[in-house]
Amino acid sequence: MNLTVGELLELRGESLRLSLATESERGLRRTIDEAEISSPGLVLAGYTERFPRGRIQVLGETEVSFLFSLSEDLQRGAVETLLSFDLPCVIVTKKLRVPAVLLELAERDGVPVIVSELKTSEFYRRINPFLNEQFAQRTHVHGSLADVYGVGLLFVGRSGIGKSECVLDLVERGHRLVADDVVHITRQGHDVLIGRGHELARHHMEIRGIGIIDIRALFGIRAIRQQKRIEVVVQLVEWQQQEAYDRTGLEDEHTVILDVPIRKVTIPLNPGKNITVISEIVAMSHLLRYAGLNSAAEFDARLREAMAPVREYLEEDYE
Repeated sequence: MNLTVGELLELRGESLRLSLATESERGLRRTIDEAEISSPGLVLAGYTERFPRGRIQVLGETEVSFLFSLSEDLQRGAVETLLSFDLPCVIVTKKLRVPAVLLELAERDGVPVIVSELKTSEFYRRINPFLNEQFAQRTHVHGSLADVYGVGLLFVGRSGIGKSECVLDLVERGHRLVADDVVHITRQGHDVLIGRGHELARHHMEIRGIGIIDIRALFGIRAIRQQKRIEVVVQLVEWQQQEAYDRTGLEDEHTVILDVPIRKVTIPLNPGKNITVISEIVAMSHLLRYAGLNSAAEFDARLREAMAPVREYLEEDYE
């Protein structure tokens, strides 16, 4: 998605302590096209071969003091070189005095110059999560997301199979609802998927035969979360006699969301099955795996060790 400089000022102007230094506002329509930001130190010094075009450029104390150390002609040449690239904006941190030539040429080219009161390191710390969130890959899935023992379980399956009812039972047992019906998913970093609900429908559930219920009003603030990392996809399916379902857990099944592989567990439903307890076991089993304990693999290793003498005996029996 695109973000304009004006939207950056509107959304994060207060938290980043931003103020517009240039007089004209026409540059506020310039778009920020990526989450990365850079400092143009080498460009100001004359090296432009690997300049990252199109990024927000941040001038800290080092860059500003370097500009002031130059003669007026060299200073103008350095700023001309910087502004010759397609920049969304230039941000000067630490509320430093902006060189007059930078303001003059930026005003001419319609490039906004913005001043932040924050130190450079603090500015980077605050703006990076915001930009990463704004430019994260996004999708949405039909399902329900719950926090079970700190593990994000995403329940998926055909409409009416019982996803919401399962999560409602989990909430009643002390776990937490994140989203129901539609789960909005964003990818953060290399392999982290964060799920949340729609702003309007957040923490509400549709239970067939009852209607829309408000989980926070019924169970209190402890029963909800604003967002949660998705760690296991729980696929609910109807029991089919002819289907072969996993009974050992030795072979992991995965699904892919936004190019991130996520562990998937398929649970067949039949009358009398306690899906809520099974979901808790899925979460606890995931925690054990995260701690390095794979129960199925350890049981398989012990079984193979116990069968080793028998296998050796059979291998030596040539009759």
